[in-house]
Formats: sequence, C-alpha cells, structure tokens
Amino acid sequence: MKSESVIILSGIIMVFSGFLLFYSMENSSNFDNLSKYAKHGGIFLGLLGIGVTIAGILLRLMDREQPSIQENKDV
Repeated sequence: MKSESVIILSGIIMVFSGFLLFYSMENSSNFDNLSKYAKHGGIFLGLLGIGVTIAGILLRLMDREQPSIQENKDV
C-alpha cells in the first residue's frame, strides 16, 4: 500500500471517530467537564481528519507519473 493510501485511510478514520465522539454526547446544558472535553475533542479530531484526508489526496495527485512529451521532429 502506498503512503498516500495510508494517509487517506487514516484521515477517514479520524473523521468518523470525531463524528462518533461529537454525537455520542447529549445536547444538554448541564455537561460535566469530561463530556465537554470529549465533545470538543471530537470536533477537533474530525476537522483534523478532514485536513489529513485532503493532504493525502494532494500527495496522490502530485505523485502521479506524468506522461513524457515526445516531440515530432519530422519537419
């Protein structure tokens, strides 16, 4: 597996785990501190996962092999 694929896969896993952390907490006004930290950590992890996924996609696009240009010299 190429490193770009591993980066994209880890970014997707981070997004889903952040989604689970964020939505696992109920929306009530009487949160204890641990619940608040878990919810905010889920937001941070999800956004970080989006960035990692985009970085992996950009690495994959930049690493593709460019076709060589052959000039026609029959003039």
